[in-house]
Amino acid sequence: MTDLLHIDGLIAPRSVAVIGASEDVTRIGGRPIAAMLRAGYAGHILPVNPKRDTVQGLPCFASVDDLPMIPDAALIAVPAKLVPETIEALGQKGCKAATLFSAGFAEVGEAGETAQRQLVTLARRHGMRILGPNTLGVYNVDIGYYGTFSSSLDTGYPRPGNIGIASQSGAFGAHLGALARDRGLGCSVLITTGNEADITVAEAIRWMAESDGTDVICTYMEAINDAPALLAALDVARAKGKPVLAIKSGRSAVGARAAASHTASLTGDAMVADAVLSEHGVVILRDPETMMDIAYAASKMIFPTRHSLGIVTVSGGAGIVASDEAERVGLPMPAMPDKAQAALRQALPYASPVNPLDCTAQALNDPSLLELFTRSGLEEGGYGAVLCFLTYVAGSKAMTEVILETMAPLRAAYPDRIIAFCALGAPEVLARYDDAGILVFNDPCRAVRALDAVLRHGADQAHGATFLQPEARPVTLPQGTPDEAQAKALLAKAGIAAAPELAVTSAEAAVLAAEAFGYPVVMKILSPDILHKSDIGAVKLNIANACAVREAYDTILSAAQAHALDAAVTGVLVAKQLSGGIECLMGIHRDPTFGPVAVFGLGGIFVEVLNDVSLRACPFGPEVAREMILSIRSAAILRGARGQTPADIDALAQMLSRLSVFAAGAGERLVSIDLNPVLAMPKGQGAFALDAVIELDRQEVAEHAH
Repeated sequence: MTDLLHIDGLIAPRSVAVIGASEDVTRIGGRPIAAMLRAGYAGHILPVNPKRDTVQGLPCFASVDDLPMIPDAALIAVPAKLVPETIEALGQKGCKAATLFSAGFAEVGEAGETAQRQLVTLARRHGMRILGPNTLGVYNVDIGYYGTFSSSLDTGYPRPGNIGIASQSGAFGAHLGALARDRGLGCSVLITTGNEADITVAEAIRWMAESDGTDVICTYMEAINDAPALLAALDVARAKGKPVLAIKSGRSAVGARAAASHTASLTGDAMVADAVLSEHGVVILRDPETMMDIAYAASKMIFPTRHSLGIVTVSGGAGIVASDEAERVGLPMPAMPDKAQAALRQALPYASPVNPLDCTAQALNDPSLLELFTRSGLEEGGYGAVLCFLTYVAGSKAMTEVILETMAPLRAAYPDRIIAFCALGAPEVLARYDDAGILVFNDPCRAVRALDAVLRHGADQAHGATFLQPEARPVTLPQGTPDEAQAKALLAKAGIAAAPELAVTSAEAAVLAAEAFGYPVVMKILSPDILHKSDIGAVKLNIANACAVREAYDTILSAAQAHALDAAVTGVLVAKQLSGGIECLMGIHRDPTFGPVAVFGLGGIFVEVLNDVSLRACPFGPEVAREMILSIRSAAILRGARGQTPADIDALAQMLSRLSVFAAGAGERLVSIDLNPVLAMPKGQGAFALDAVIELDRQEVAEHAH
């Protein structure tokens, strides 16, 4: 990214001008100066205030023009009406980065939005980058730089370390920083982006991904203002092996237009964001506590390649609680090999060495049992992580030395695995385990969730085969919204199969088509204006003879006339009625942030009630499509549950992939596609779209027509 250098000046400046500097250390223009002086910032602090000769013991300058040097960065703490002239003065001086604390811009309405856009235009004229406006700013603990007015510093300074925080919300970002500090975690960098007039959270993440000092990135996002830049930043972080932990708020539905598309009604903004961000390696979280648990575990930079957990416990009950949580989050807990179980039973006959490995309270009398069971889990069990539930025993000063003497050599012997304790005790006692490289949690379920995230990251890094993204070629869409037959004909060019069918405009033509296909047949109205045909009685199934075909033809046209008088009717569709397969749904919804997104699920109750679907940004290949299909909770039905014949998953995957490529090439006129149902026939017999609705943007269509 060409502007990363200017962002570097914003986050790690050698000199900083404070415009609107204050002697009062409680004011926005005074807090940053006081914080940097206390922290020993080695760079030049250049206060600017025409009313003072000194500020907090530093020489103060009357204007930007009077500054004795070109500052790397500026902190602007003046009223909104004075910001444009301040930006202009800084630009004339040669300053290339400014943090704009000032509020009163896009967050206050349309006039503020206009003023904000004008600021960016002004800054770009001088090659200047802006953080904010309405931002809490930045801190960089490693150099003592506090370009922030956060009052979180009043209760203590952040600790240096390899965690970074990028947040659109200033107060919440500072809250995360304070949580990390109070948890004893080292978080050296906080970047809060405010209104994102210029610098976005994507660029903050990218800076951390490129930084040698940041290994774990925590982020809080409300809106995604530059999706391509964000995904590119996430891909850099992933390539460098840096976990990105995200809380994404604003979990709303896509809005009223979703009602026109069944697919869109299944793909709320939050679901799409979760799916796309996860696809790029992000760990999606709901609460700060879990974020800090995972950041703590990840900050040790041990990422085992095996996504599996062994539990060693002195309490059978705790082992069950932790196992239940592991099953809930999908963290495998394979049983120990039979030979290893036998050896552990020989050492402790009344142990339960399956997994959890219950070494009972006897381990308190004989700590060598703790070492034996843990070593066996790492060696014979091959687990990526072993969690030892020791509760208050590990917090006992009397036991600490013995446990450390037993376990520290084991920690050294398996540097590529995680050993974690679930323990209670005084912080200074538990810190000794942490110093020895053993993770410490006070709750088994929190421990399991954090370990699961870190183990997934390790497995992703080790086995994350990247599939080639297919090329999306431009698709020529019709001028008007197509009816079902036209939609299927268009999709057929993309290799998406439908049942044998024919559009007809007379009852006799319908009879000829039905007899050509063989009974039974399905008949339904053809109209681009009637999306939900069955709702008005314009779909007839199980039509078994010519007489029934004629009757159905008349009934369907009458239903359309009665319920959709203004609809453009183009005919009636006659199709061979297929049976013996599993009904699925697949479709496309154009997300305003990420573009076309594909959705897949089973038909019927699984979609309507359980919302059991998977999502993916388009385009993607058959391998990814197969992963999508098998990721739904009800995938066992497709695999052939309870002795049923498996569905043709390969054919489904091909269809879903081709649909994604079609959507990616269709451009912004495409609003949605619904293929519902798609009939997945038994393995080897294909998959067929039994209904197809393509919705085009009506405004775009009108413009295209002219």
